[in-house]
Order: sequence, then C-alpha cells, then structure tokens
Amino acid sequence: MILIECPNCGPRDETEYHYGGQAHVAYPEDPSQLTDKEWAEYLFYRDNPKGLFAERWVHTGGCRRWFNAVRDTVTYEFKAVYRSGEPRPDLASLSQAENNKEGAAK
Repeated sequence: MILIECPNCGPRDETEYHYGGQAHVAYPEDPSQLTDKEWAEYLFYRDNPKGLFAERWVHTGGCRRWFNAVRDTVTYEFKAVYRSGEPRPDLASLSQAENNKEGAAK
C-alpha cells in the first residue's frame, strides 16, 4: 500500500487516487494553428524519465481535486505534493536532499 498525501485531505491510501499524466504540459495557445504533427506531439508525446518526475493526480475518493506531485519513477516514492497552479519544486534540490539522506544513513 502506498500513502499519497492529498494537499487538501492529508495522507490517504493509493486506491483513492487516479493518475493524470505528466504535470505542467501547457495547452497550445491556438490549437487550430498547429500542424497535424505538432498536435499529435502535444497529445501523445510525454517525458518518461527514470527518476524524479512531476505528475498530475486527482483525489477521486476524497475531495475530487487535482494536484501535482513529484514522484520517483524507480522507487514509486512521492517526494513532494503541491496544489495545481503552484510552481513545481526544484527537482535538483529534491534529488540532492535524497542523496544527502542516503549518505547520512550509511
């Protein structure tokens, strides 16, 4: 079981949430001006990194609000949770904090 911390409701079981894809993907200003290739890239092409990744989640079993999270795609651990519209935390800082934590544990 994974606990995900909703910024509105607090920590809840993962079964209360649904994944919404990559966070911070800007909608095109004028989609009618895009070529078919550009529109397809907007719709279907997303990053798929190994490591920290900003994602969208919705708390369907609770407040039903969307929020963003930074999750490690290797360990599934949530590193940060923040409301939609708030800036993404600095991934380098989160990664460095994790490295410092691991070094102190050794």
